[in-house]
Amino acid sequence: MGEHAAGSAAKPRAGARLALVSESSDTTLIDEIRSGYAFEGAALEFGAAVLDGTAHPDAVVRIPLSAMNRHGLVAGATGTGKTKTLQLMAEQLAAQGVPVFLADVKGDLSGMATPGEASDRVTARSQDVGMTWQPTSFPVSFYALGGLGKGVPVRASVTTFGPTLLAKVLGLNETQESSLGLVFHYADQNGYFLDTLADLRAVVQHLTSDEGKAELKELGGLSSATAGVILRELITFSDQGADAFFGLAEFDTSVLLQTAADGRGTVSMLELPAVQDRPALFSTFLMWLLADLFHDLPEVGDVDKPKLVFFFDEAHLLFNDASKDFLDAIQQTVRLIRSKGVGIFFVTQSPKDVPPDVLAQLGNRVQHALRAFTPDDAAALKAAVKTYPHTAYDLEELLTTLGTGEAVVTVLSEKGAPTPVAWTRMRAPQSLMAPSPDATIDAAVAASPLLATYGQPVERDSAFEMLDRAASERVKADEAAKAAQEKAKADEAAAEEAAKAQAAAEKAAAKERETAAKAQAAAERKQASEPGVVQQVVTSSAFRSVLRSAGTVLGREITRSIFGTTRRR
Repeated sequence: MGEHAAGSAAKPRAGARLALVSESSDTTLIDEIRSGYAFEGAALEFGAAVLDGTAHPDAVVRIPLSAMNRHGLVAGATGTGKTKTLQLMAEQLAAQGVPVFLADVKGDLSGMATPGEASDRVTARSQDVGMTWQPTSFPVSFYALGGLGKGVPVRASVTTFGPTLLAKVLGLNETQESSLGLVFHYADQNGYFLDTLADLRAVVQHLTSDEGKAELKELGGLSSATAGVILRELITFSDQGADAFFGLAEFDTSVLLQTAADGRGTVSMLELPAVQDRPALFSTFLMWLLADLFHDLPEVGDVDKPKLVFFFDEAHLLFNDASKDFLDAIQQTVRLIRSKGVGIFFVTQSPKDVPPDVLAQLGNRVQHALRAFTPDDAAALKAAVKTYPHTAYDLEELLTTLGTGEAVVTVLSEKGAPTPVAWTRMRAPQSLMAPSPDATIDAAVAASPLLATYGQPVERDSAFEMLDRAASERVKADEAAKAAQEKAKADEAAAEEAAKAQAAAEKAAAKERETAAKAQAAAERKQASEPGVVQQVVTSSAFRSVLRSAGTVLGREITRSIFGTTRRR
């Protein structure tokens, strides 16, 4: 059964009776708790104050609804009841119309969509703390990073995720993180949309290519070696399946501020069991959600009830190996987002998991049992005790002997003052203290109106396509230039051959003309030196003899004609 319903309800455990620091009587301490938690406005009920192992139902330990945006810490060792404390707080917030966002790392919190199951332990706990218990389900919207798991896919573009958060996920050092920022700057200046990790890889690859080396040099401080490290980390990140988390349609975080039709706040539950082996990814992604809300929400100052309460489970994963810039960003977000009506509760194993600058801004504390098995644990315990207001409880002993479903509580009152430290036996959640059936979750996801918007990834021309197209165009241009060069060479060679042929033809023609001229000249010379046929005939002796004979005959005929003499036959 649930953690908060476990253990003895009324009997003090061995060693549970604690020595009081002050001389105050037990009655005085309970009176202080009773008056210190008697708020006028709406509040969430944790449970009943405990003294010497006995719960006092008339001393109800609460937290004002108006103080829920003052942030808080829910801490305790594994198995002490942190998750159920988170669940009962989320239930009461939703019941009072406050939207809640929480990450379900282990898959346990999905039970909020299903009414709880009665049991002897639940009944005993309810009677012990003097509170009624009614099985109740709550309006839950299920989400999943990139659709890996059951829920509406939640995605973010690489551009809006930003270099600082991405450097945290990739495990880059400060120098590499700074260089990654330069890559983002280059992409922004050149109009390359960074929607996916493939887009970012394409930009880095471009900057390390022959074409991009000149541009790389212009980005002061970004070396080829550093760019190579970033590229390798991005490839490794993609191999872990992270490509599914980045892209479009980008999730609109204002959806988290919605209320249900019946006026109750919607519980937005990010299902994370599918990515438990990548804690840095999901913790940093949650930080992106919070940062995006901070960017979009208007200032509202102090409000009667928060616009949203954000539970950051497994918070130690957010701070492990974080750079100074990243921690500064978290600290600033936590400090400023309160004025925008958003409360943040970090849920982790020990207060030491949260940096001091962040811890100092958490006004509400729910501390489950701590372990002190090692010297480091003992030192952490002493440090935790020093952070509490003065109390009659022996906290150093109490914090190591708390039962499951018990916690030491101190919160801010409606006036902003710390309430008395109260050993509290927590009430049991009213929804199912186990995962909801798959059919329930599947039905809730299928009925979500957001599925049409975020169900499928959206593709557009971003850096990958733009650079790929530019590379293709360069290849085509290079091929065209090479073809033009080869054609020019061929045309030049053809022109040279044509010129040579023309020259040869002209030379042959000239030679032919020269030969003809020589022949003509020779003929002319020959003609000039030899008489013609007529001349030869006329000058020949035979021609002269014939001519004489003809002349004699002709003369005779003329004489006969004139003198009338004819020749008789």
